[in-house]
Amino acid sequence: MEQTSNEALAKIAGSVVAAPDAGRAMRAWREKLTIRQVTLANALGISASVLSDYESGRRPSPGVQFVKKYIEALVRLDEGKGRVVSKLVSSEKDEAILSIGEFTTPVEASKVLRSLDATVLVGEPDSVKLYGYTVVDSIKTIYALSGYDFYRIFGATTERALIFTKVGMGRSPLVAIRVSQLKPRVVVIHGPKEVDPLAVDLARREGLVLALSSAVSEEALISSLSGLKQ
Repeated sequence: MEQTSNEALAKIAGSVVAAPDAGRAMRAWREKLTIRQVTLANALGISASVLSDYESGRRPSPGVQFVKKYIEALVRLDEGKGRVVSKLVSSEKDEAILSIGEFTTPVEASKVLRSLDATVLVGEPDSVKLYGYTVVDSIKTIYALSGYDFYRIFGATTERALIFTKVGMGRSPLVAIRVSQLKPRVVVIHGPKEVDPLAVDLARREGLVLALSSAVSEEALISSLSGLKQ
């Protein structure tokens, strides 16, 4: 019970933090869970008008502590209504990992990157050998995976390429890796035409190879990687 509650908290927190408008993201979750504004306001011990101001952006961006209390109250109220968030978390965990595989023999990182039509942004792939890969949906990974579940993406070894799809500018995946105890050797991002300089700097600080893939689709990425296992 506690684990699923924590997963629900992590799911909502991830989406709020990643959203450009925190207030609007919080309101979207409240409405998605069909929780009335006045009900949530009462649970928070504030007036509905104050809560409305936060959700609409009429007040300055709410602080971290308020967002934390807001999300915790949402989850508590949701648990009394049938645990909608927990069901969403369970369904999206498996969907976050698009493909995972281990190589029978080590493969040069440069060969993996060529198969992905990837341009190296930082690092020296020629000196790196990989033993596996994981392709993840970056949005669902941020929303659905936390704690132990995040470690599932590393498969049998961390000596692997971690490929993020549906990336905006590349910052969020590198921040997630930065705070994780486990690190891949190579990170590939797929989606943006340009990469946030912060993402490049984080990869450099972590000693990672970071590359940007221009593959036409997720399916093409996965197909290319599957071919390397043969």
